[in-house]
Amino acid sequence: METTTTKGKLYLIPTTLGDNEPLEVLPISIKQTIESVNHYIVENEKTARRFIKKINPRKSQQNLEINLLNKFTEPHEIPNFLEPCLNGINIGVLSEAGCPGIADPGADVVKIAHEKNIQVVPLVGPSSILLALMASGFNGQNFAFNGYLPIDNSERKKTLKGLEKKSRELKQSQIFIETPYRNDKMFQELTKTLTENAYLCIACDITLPTEYIATKKISDWKRTKLDLHKRPTIFIIQA
Repeated sequence: METTTTKGKLYLIPTTLGDNEPLEVLPISIKQTIESVNHYIVENEKTARRFIKKINPRKSQQNLEINLLNKFTEPHEIPNFLEPCLNGINIGVLSEAGCPGIADPGADVVKIAHEKNIQVVPLVGPSSILLALMASGFNGQNFAFNGYLPIDNSERKKTLKGLEKKSRELKQSQIFIETPYRNDKMFQELTKTLTENAYLCIACDITLPTEYIATKKISDWKRTKLDLHKRPTIFIIQA
């Protein structure tokens, strides 16, 4: 008589948004999951191992099975990462910062998990996108996350004007991010491109001791000095 193996689960495990103590911002369920899971799909092996060690210093690093999921991963490789689940073994997905699948390549493996009828379990943790929106005072009923904007100056300016127009017409909060070393340039571009009465929320270093979150009109931001260089930042426009 054939026996069927119960499939393992795919746990989506949030990480911290910076170099702070994990259990200051993460619930105990994260610790419990890390303690019981030895198979992981991660963006960066070094930072993933460091995070796991911080959560559970006694956990054997030698017993960890780690697959990399990043921009260098070939699409045909991803289904193989889920083989342990098909054999009854739980797998954890870790992103570099925040929640897997949100502005993160983890979504690719989650999609395949659903196709294979593997149970996906999202765990509670910090999302810089949602925390910034919560603190912005902007419309949390209708919002859009736009990822990274174009690098080309003219294209970026055109996109910013388009986001302001869309925000005004749809009463929709427009959220986006920038590579941290280009944050200051983005801030200057925003103050030059958006209309004086448009509102902008800047939220950086969320959950860290250096956290800064402020919402002002563009006319007020023009008189504000900021240093956002290499600080993880969320930008939100509300026209």
